[in-house]
Amino acid sequence: MARLPDLGLMRSSTVTVTRREQVGTDAFNAPVYEEVDEEVGGVLPQPGATADLAAERPDGVSVDMTFHFPRGYSKSLRGCRVTYGGKRYEVVGDPQPTMPELTPGPFGLTAEAVRVDG
Repeated sequence: MARLPDLGLMRSSTVTVTRREQVGTDAFNAPVYEEVDEEVGGVLPQPGATADLAAERPDGVSVDMTFHFPRGYSKSLRGCRVTYGGKRYEVVGDPQPTMPELTPGPFGLTAEAVRVDG
């Protein structure tokens, strides 16, 4: 996918989207899955909230990110992971594209993601 131009102070990045795809079946006709990586350019990462985890995990933290994908990116992000800046985030839910007539601009899909450390 072509990289979008940088938009003033908003600089887009390239992220890696990892998804499980069925690549066939085994001898018992059960599905066989493989993780497939896809590089996506023109993504605007937006840091979100951080939070400490409960007392039973005193060193644990949760980090939220929002990734704004370029308009026209149409693959499902449900169950995917997004790697950005060397960190891997789990996509929350099933992000849906926005309606172009209601949301002008280069970004058409917003995905919230979370990472838990510790």
